Amino acid sequence: MKTTADKILSIEQLKKKISNWKSHDKDVVFTNGCFDILHLGHVDYLEKSKRLGNKLIVALNTDDSVQRLKGPERPLNNQESRARLIAALDFVDAVAFFSEDTPKETIEALCPDILVKGNDYLAENIIGADFVIANGGRVETISLVDGYSTTNLVEKIKALKK
Repeated sequence: MKTTADKILSIEQLKKKISNWKSHDKDVVFTNGCFDILHLGHVDYLEKSKRLGNKLIVALNTDDSVQRLKGPERPLNNQESRARLIAALDFVDAVAFFSEDTPKETIEALCPDILVKGNDYLAENIIGADFVIANGGRVETISLVDGYSTTNLVEKIKALKK
């Protein structure tokens, strides 16, 4: 039986898996994020992402990367915990880490067919969009569930402590 840990791959392992998927005419969908506290907004977003293709890769910011982006109090869950939770979602096919501030290098290494972000981004401002399009892929944005964000959850928890 496969475990959630089996879905967490290095970039090199993932490149081989993607090559195999593409040789079987599978469309590879890529998205990324911190996914610090998994919530309905994340599940909805990832589920919609998977529907755009056959295989869904989620690239997670490493702990160091999250701290640079969100501040010293984040992440609340370490990268291994976040990766296992994302990998536990049936519609997620693979999880990888990236330590840079943006996923540009990871996108270029993996060359997905479809790059996805939330509709809080304009397609032309999505990191890696130009690369994916230049390589025959496409960029999609997905509507987000109102009221769900890790930042909102953190603020609610802080308010409870007062």
